This record gives sequence, C-alpha cells and structure tokens, in this order.
Amino acid sequence: QVHLEESGGGSVQTGGSLSLSCVASGFTSEDYCMGWFRQRPGQEREWIATAYYDDNVISPYSYNGRFTFSRDNAKHTFNLQMSGLEPGDTAIYYCAAGGNGAVCPRAVYIHWGQGTQVTVSS
Repeated sequence: QVHLEESGGGSVQTGGSLSLSCVASGFTSEDYCMGWFRQRPGQEREWIATAYYDDNVISPYSYNGRFTFSRDNAKHTFNLQMSGLEPGDTAIYYCAAGGNGAVCPRAVYIHWGQGTQVTVSS
C-alpha cells in the first residue's frame, strides 16, 4: 500500500525559510512520478513541481529562485526547500505520487499525503 507523508511545515515570518520533505513508501521501484502541490486559502489546489523517475524536476514557475526541489530515489523522498517566504506562500502543501515516472500529467497523481501547513506572517 502506497503511503506519502509530508513534514517540515510551520509558521515563519516574511523572509523566512522552510524545508518540506515527502517520503513515499509502498512503491516497488523508482518508476513513479512525484509532485508538490499547494492550496492557498480560498483557492484551488495548484501544481508546484514534478519530479520524474530520473530525478529531473520541472516547475511551472521560477518562484524567483525561492523554491528548490530535489528528489532522492534512494530515500524515496521529494524535497522542497523554500526561502524568502512571503505571506502569499501561506498554504497547505501536499505531496502526490503515481504514474510511471516518465510521463507525469496531473491525472497520474492518485496517491496523496495529508498535507503540511505553511503559514507566513508579515
């Protein structure tokens, strides 16, 4: 049974940093997609980044270089390091996984973590 667990959320002031980690268990190989999403208050869940089976990561935005992503297949983790946090980054951050690791449209994400809260105060 696949299980995803996020950790590392918390409350920080503007300009602060947080490191989120997602650990996946239950997969029998490295051939699955991993993703980070977030849901800001009153908004729909939005995609932040995808990591392919080969550790390649794509993201729809640069986030002005504030977000750094890394996947470690040996540890079955997908990490999100955030710096220069802004109140607009306040959200529940979710990790997701699924698919074959080579083609990763949003529809492949059938496994989700419970989410971790990130709150940035001004």
